[in-house]
Amino acid sequence: MSGQPRALVVQHTANGGPGRFGAWLSEGGLALDVVRAHDGDPLPDRLSHQAVLVLGGGYMPDDDERAPWLAPTRALVAEALDGGVPVFGICLGGQLLAQVAGGTVAADHGAPEIGSTPLTLLPAAEDDPLFHGLPPHPTAIENHVDAITRLPSGARWLARSERCPYQAFAVGDRAWGTQFHPEATSAQVRAWQPERLLRHGLDPAETVRRAEADEPAAAEVWRTVALRFAALVTAPRS
Repeated sequence: MSGQPRALVVQHTANGGPGRFGAWLSEGGLALDVVRAHDGDPLPDRLSHQAVLVLGGGYMPDDDERAPWLAPTRALVAEALDGGVPVFGICLGGQLLAQVAGGTVAADHGAPEIGSTPLTLLPAAEDDPLFHGLPPHPTAIENHVDAITRLPSGARWLARSERCPYQAFAVGDRAWGTQFHPEATSAQVRAWQPERLLRHGLDPAETVRRAEADEPAAAEVWRTVALRFAALVTAPRS
């Protein structure tokens, strides 16, 4: 492809679009081609984009029976890793990246995380192209019951939370995965079903209040990460 660098975005659910993260990538100079796989949009057979963004959804990375597009998504991520094409995976996308690169993911593993959650950056983040210089304890929206249980060999472990160790990681110098949702906002939390929050022992009003209080600082952090990713994609390779 010529002209503006383009990112392939794989969307798994109707409400699981790229959101503000996609807007920040566009701000950083990327054009987004969103494939709404849940609606039957076809994925390309071969990767011709300059970046790949795989979003979240209520599936395991190899849940091919319920989500048959996951197999070609894994193939495209593997192709990107082999070819040095930048990858960013969010929640399911991060789990898929971990699995493709040799890690493991388990369903209903550990304690669920739902709502705005404090993270702790780890020493490897200090020298990471996307995570360096960020506040040591940012917050991010979480919404998962499945989790990565082992990182790929050689992956850099960038962030953890109290309940879930593998919140952010990097594979090589051009692929990142997060368990959290940098694209999610308090408005999305406000739209969550109160019954589900109550089932998990959460107060719906307090969950929204915390997300709203944390949002300004969190948005600044994850916008920085998105713009750094876009800059990495758009920079000429030596």
